[in-house]
Amino acid sequence: MSADHPTLPPVRLRADAELARDALAAPLLADAVRLARWAGPDTRVDAGGELADEQLPAAAEVLELPPGEESELRAGDAWRLAVDTGLVDVEDGEAADGDGEDVPGRARPGENLALLTGGSPRDVLALWLDGFDAVFGDAVAPVLDDLDDLLGEDGGIDVDALDWDPEAEAEFLEGVLGNLYLLTVSEGGAGEGPVPLPALAASMVVPDDMGEPTDDVLEQVSDVMMRLDEQFRLLEPIGLVEYQPLDEALMVEEGEEPAVSADDEDVTRYGMVRLTPLGLYGVRARMLEAGVGAPAVGDLADKGADALLDGIAGYPEAAAREETVAWLAGRDVLGAARELLHAARGSDADSPLRRLHCQQTLSLVGPEAEPAVREVLDDAELGGLARVWLAERGAADVPAPPESMIFWLAIDTIAAQLDAAGDLEELQELIEGLTGRHGGFFEAAWRVEHPATAEVLEAMGRLHRDKTTAKEARKAAFKARSRSGS
Repeated sequence: MSADHPTLPPVRLRADAELARDALAAPLLADAVRLARWAGPDTRVDAGGELADEQLPAAAEVLELPPGEESELRAGDAWRLAVDTGLVDVEDGEAADGDGEDVPGRARPGENLALLTGGSPRDVLALWLDGFDAVFGDAVAPVLDDLDDLLGEDGGIDVDALDWDPEAEAEFLEGVLGNLYLLTVSEGGAGEGPVPLPALAASMVVPDDMGEPTDDVLEQVSDVMMRLDEQFRLLEPIGLVEYQPLDEALMVEEGEEPAVSADDEDVTRYGMVRLTPLGLYGVRARMLEAGVGAPAVGDLADKGADALLDGIAGYPEAAAREETVAWLAGRDVLGAARELLHAARGSDADSPLRRLHCQQTLSLVGPEAEPAVREVLDDAELGGLARVWLAERGAADVPAPPESMIFWLAIDTIAAQLDAAGDLEELQELIEGLTGRHGGFFEAAWRVEHPATAEVLEAMGRLHRDKTTAKEARKAAFKARSRSGS
């Protein structure tokens, strides 16, 4: 059986146009756009391209924010994003030498601003991804609580004194977002619901094989929660997440009692986070860029049948069906059926699961596929599948299968189910049904010329709930291995 299936379940992404609208509505990007349209010959920037201090009140007013330091900080954040995404072009100012005066720089709307009205949804999303990258960088930057202690003799920041590893910090946050993505897209996971911050923090700290966490591990989880609380507050305005922050009453100095006693039953007080549809798109884009296999439903729609049958091998049932429906849409049924049947052939480890998915895909098409199915009635690998398809549709003149084909199909079907790792009880019922319907099943089964015969018989020996029958299966598996010399 093959294990080369995607490590991540497929994600259902919204249409590009809808995601682009979400991107433009993200508060931080919306602010950046407004400031980019405001920027002009009179807009002054400093030596680093930052909006000059005297410009901040006017920028906050453009954003219709109340006067005050908090509003000016928000305006400064939006300006930096506008610069980072090319919405604004800046000509940096020059810092003064000696007793001279600073020379202010200038700003003007950037070329990318036009993409928001004249570009495609993909253009908008590409610009948003640049913004996400910039905010991600801010989120992993060190927190400078006491700047005086970090200043070197030349007045610059002593990077070595920060005790900050940028690569490790970025890798950690990538891991957090990856875990949140997995919890969102996995069957039985969070889905569209929020994830408790403690659970997300624990996924980064607590070993999988640990039972009751130690006090030291719990303290690490608490530290990670504090760290993530700050980072999600930064990531929310770009539209990546929806975040309900950690209750500030729970954030106390070491040795102090909480101002309000924590109610352990109310997990929401400890923070809740979920990836938005735009966030799913953004995190997946970063994973793809890093070489991580992160499939999306619809990826295979324009690929060949071989890519479809291989690609959906690790998909949950509902996602596999959705993908095959998308693949069939607009295709000529007869041609699609022939392509599927051709792609289903083979004796490699993945072939049983390909044939199972071929059968499931063909179950979605109409009678137009019948000529293609009848063409493979005499095929050793596909003849059994073809007969099942025709019989389910009440077709006339379906030839009875030879006994060898019946047993080959039985081995192939169980091999596919084992590879699919589906419902165990359903597999047991399949196995017990086959052995119950065919007297002397194992005497015939061990002789089947199928690459997975021995493995299937060994699995039947493990899974059959009747001890006598299970023992027969194990004996048959031994014979099959002896016969093949493996």
